[in-house]
Amino acid sequence: MSNSSSISHFLLLALADTRQLQLLHFCLLLAISLAALLGNGLIISAVACGHHLHTPMFFFLLNLALTDLGCICTTVPKAMHNSLWNTRTISYKGCAAQVFLLIFFLGSELYLLTIMCYDRYVSICKPLHYGTLLGSRACAHMAAAAWASAFLNALMHTANTFSLPLCHGNALGQFFCDVPPILKLSCSNSYLKDVGIIVFSTCLGLCCFVFIVFSYVQIFRAVLKIPSAQGRHKAFSTCLPHLAVVSLFLSTAVFAYLKPPSMSSPSLDLALSVLYLVVPPALNPLIYSLRNQELKAAVWRLMTGWL
Repeated sequence: MSNSSSISHFLLLALADTRQLQLLHFCLLLAISLAALLGNGLIISAVACGHHLHTPMFFFLLNLALTDLGCICTTVPKAMHNSLWNTRTISYKGCAAQVFLLIFFLGSELYLLTIMCYDRYVSICKPLHYGTLLGSRACAHMAAAAWASAFLNALMHTANTFSLPLCHGNALGQFFCDVPPILKLSCSNSYLKDVGIIVFSTCLGLCCFVFIVFSYVQIFRAVLKIPSAQGRHKAFSTCLPHLAVVSLFLSTAVFAYLKPPSMSSPSLDLALSVLYLVVPPALNPLIYSLRNQELKAAVWRLMTGWL
């Protein structure tokens, strides 16, 4: 039996057992990380430098790119380090920092995706009120609320999780530090307080999901009433990238955390974690730039200017 005061480090789940596979995983993670850094960095630079892109939609897209960079920089560098040096350890403080940052960036991403859905709803269903409802001050307030809410949520989760006594060793069944694996190490019935916070966060996430679904029902009803095929296509084009990003993020995250215990296995948990933590930050810039001609042109001008 041990407790949290005697734990100086945790043991993370190894990505592979053989040295060859470890190096292969390192190369794959490196390639995905570079793609995510390049794609999101180009979006941030293009929106920041392109004055014609200073609109609510691109302002929230810039914030989303920042959360994507934060997500992939929180977990992937440590996983790459462990694969390259054939180790599994992470310090107690490092694990706490990883849990806080991960919850912070994932929460920010969910809240920003919800706000972006509201932006699309107002743009299509209430176009005459767009300038009033989504002025520069309103956008700044909504973005600040998203970041602040995610910060408080992450602070509560981290503080409660790492105040629990740990009685079942220090081996985590995941390649990064997360709340559920740490709760499995806690003493019996000592994690009920943290479970309450998880339930609250789940309810908040469910409210975001319901809002997104309701908004898209209204959006599709409004789009179908547009008389011209060109108008309908233009309206759908502005919504499809956001809908694709939301679907990718929510489907993988929900299945990873809410799948039946009978389906749980180290390999499946590892694959799902990569799907919702590593893949979306690399794919999101591609999804948005492919469907948005303004953003594609701005990114191209930025790249040719650098060259």
